[in-house]
Amino acid sequence: MKFVVVGGGIAGLSTAYYLNKKAADTGQSIDITILESADYWGGKIKTTIQEGFIVEGGPDAYLVSKPWMRSLVHDLGLETDLQGTNPNFSSTYISRHGVLTAIPSGLTMTIPTEFGPLIKSKLLSWPQKIRMGFDFLIPAGKDNSDESLAGFITRRLGHAAYEYLIGPLLSGIYAGDGQRLSLQSTFPILREIEQEHGGLIKGALATRRVRADLAKQKSSQEKNDQSSRSIFEAPISGLGTIVDALVRQLKNSGVEMHLNSPVDNIVENKTGYLVILLDKSKIQADALVLATPAYVSGKITQKISRVLADELKQIEYASTATISLAYRKDDIPITLEGYGYIVPENEKSMVLACTWTSSKWQHRAPDDYALLRVFVGRAQKHESLPHDKSALIAIARTELKKTMKISAEPARTWVFRWEKAMPQYNLGHSERLGRIETELLNHPRLALVGNGYRGVGIPDCVHSGIQAADKLLSISQKENIYELQKIN
Repeated sequence: MKFVVVGGGIAGLSTAYYLNKKAADTGQSIDITILESADYWGGKIKTTIQEGFIVEGGPDAYLVSKPWMRSLVHDLGLETDLQGTNPNFSSTYISRHGVLTAIPSGLTMTIPTEFGPLIKSKLLSWPQKIRMGFDFLIPAGKDNSDESLAGFITRRLGHAAYEYLIGPLLSGIYAGDGQRLSLQSTFPILREIEQEHGGLIKGALATRRVRADLAKQKSSQEKNDQSSRSIFEAPISGLGTIVDALVRQLKNSGVEMHLNSPVDNIVENKTGYLVILLDKSKIQADALVLATPAYVSGKITQKISRVLADELKQIEYASTATISLAYRKDDIPITLEGYGYIVPENEKSMVLACTWTSSKWQHRAPDDYALLRVFVGRAQKHESLPHDKSALIAIARTELKKTMKISAEPARTWVFRWEKAMPQYNLGHSERLGRIETELLNHPRLALVGNGYRGVGIPDCVHSGIQAADKLLSISQKENIYELQKIN
């Protein structure tokens, strides 16, 4: 059976990996071809190593609590290369009018569960803190319809808590507009907590107790493992290590891999799908995986299903950029004791956050230097995101001068602009996915994977690849059994 995977980011590569692995485990014989339009593998995972600096152009880590990436890393034999975030620091800050204030400790799923740090925090006024306490009195919502992330947090904890505490932590993950982001599609666990416990703080307290009990059951070896204590982890030499290992594994397994191979359109026929590339070459596939952004998948599936194509093109995306800047430590007026800071939506800035990379991760910069990374681009501002690298560097330097008082010239800069890169799980996203999945029932040999559907993180992309491999191999196995029965 011939499989074609369109898209060579982490979702496409992991789909091909699990297709190959699971087929071998079940004794199935398959061929796999991966087509990538860019001139490199990895999609938004792009690691640059220069002069002692390890710079991530896209994501810099994955969430440990979602197991799929950890499992892949284990399969690739990279466990010994992993590190958690720097255990010497823990603080993250909120920038309010250019002033950095530490996010209070004791948050469970971004909800306060230790009241001492919250009471002492200067992020919120006393009336705003008291309003958060009303969460104990407000009954759980009875309406099961979806609501915006901002609307839900404001209803439970107050507008100020959303604006300056919880909103920046949650909506920042999507570079999205909290007034439009769907609670059901982004953080459904918050609604589940409200329904089960009657309030967010009560539910977070209960979750914290469960986690404390589980922590006591860990072995001493696990307790001494730095990466197991960290929420996030990544290879010491950057996420590109995982991409490189995947590519080597796939090539060694006989997977056919083509860069600079954009797909123009796809036609469904009696034996599967005819994939037509932009250069007019053609590949016949028995089964097809689209690991491209939803709007690209919509464009190239017009001849397969207008219904599917139209739904896919309705999923919105925001453009973003990351600007990494290296400074001599002597040129930075403040002490970088923490992981960085977040800029709330209502600050009306194009800057979303700044990571103090060389503090968050060990071994990312030479000893005399600090590496900072500024995230630019929000859903409501992405159309005005400059294309010019010098303009993006200027935005980053203006932000660093305003908030961190850095006026020196950076020693090095790296700019990565990502056009329409961040999917927006806005209100109605869940219903749209339902319609897409219903239409896919008419095309059982077609699978969609990636961050446009049920999770934007790296583990979510890997998970979507595992699910696609299971689905398509199940069909292949059933057809093989049917053919054997016909022969016999």
